[in-house]
Amino acid sequence: MSTGVGISSCCVSGNIHSGSPTGRVETIGGIQTYVAEPPSGSKAKTVIFLVDIFGWELPNVRLLADQYAKAGGFYCYVPDVHDGDSLPLSFLQNVEPPLKDKEQLTMVDKAKNAAIVPTTLGPWLITHREAVSRPKIDGFVNAVRMIPGTNKIGAIGFCWGGRYAILQAHGQSKDADGSSVGGVDAAFACHPSLVAIPGDFNPVTKPLSLALGTKDSLLDMDSIGKIQDLLAKKTDVQHEIRLYEDQVHGFALRGDFSSEKDKKSQDEAAQQGMEWFAKYLS
Repeated sequence: MSTGVGISSCCVSGNIHSGSPTGRVETIGGIQTYVAEPPSGSKAKTVIFLVDIFGWELPNVRLLADQYAKAGGFYCYVPDVHDGDSLPLSFLQNVEPPLKDKEQLTMVDKAKNAAIVPTTLGPWLITHREAVSRPKIDGFVNAVRMIPGTNKIGAIGFCWGGRYAILQAHGQSKDADGSSVGGVDAAFACHPSLVAIPGDFNPVTKPLSLALGTKDSLLDMDSIGKIQDLLAKKTDVQHEIRLYEDQVHGFALRGDFSSEKDKKSQDEAAQQGMEWFAKYLS
């Protein structure tokens, strides 16, 4: 039986990181896209960033794409798969603060937070449901695959986008016309949300790495255990699951840099992804 993990306030929590992204914006496959180019300019190892609900303009995701490009040598794309309809950044601190602040919330504060989530996130998720978003992401992967110089392609996803990175690890699928669409050579999903267990994991055929927090309210330890069991049975598919102690949903992209432990976890998750792609996109 498939188990869908629902929405929570953690989807709309976190911190904005400082710094100025150094990439550029292009239109690829009809989609506005942030592009971070490695020093070599090589597209041999390409990584597509599948964003969380705050979208492609979030400074954090652009800065991380810059890091992958400069430190890892990956040609990175961050497409606007929400068509300009990402949730506003004002929700970041309004719903669920970092763990150290969350523990000090009053019951009234928690009640307000609980009310905000379904009224803001629920309608957005309906608008950007799989039937709408997956064909768009598949089409973008196809467009990138046609760019001269592109060799192997990886997908990294966060939260909402984490699930779509897992779906891309299913390999190519067929559209209504019978044409091959989507599918990447390797995927890395950080704290994915709304995953179906076992439905999203049984079809995985490409190398898949997961970065998961032990205090993620969207993916509890029982669900993580089920995922571990499922992937352990796929002996023909390379996979790994790394658990990050005391980390909440969003830690790999929207971690609290004022916390040494949170920053260390985000840095280690970034290194996890770069090492995974260096291995399977070479």
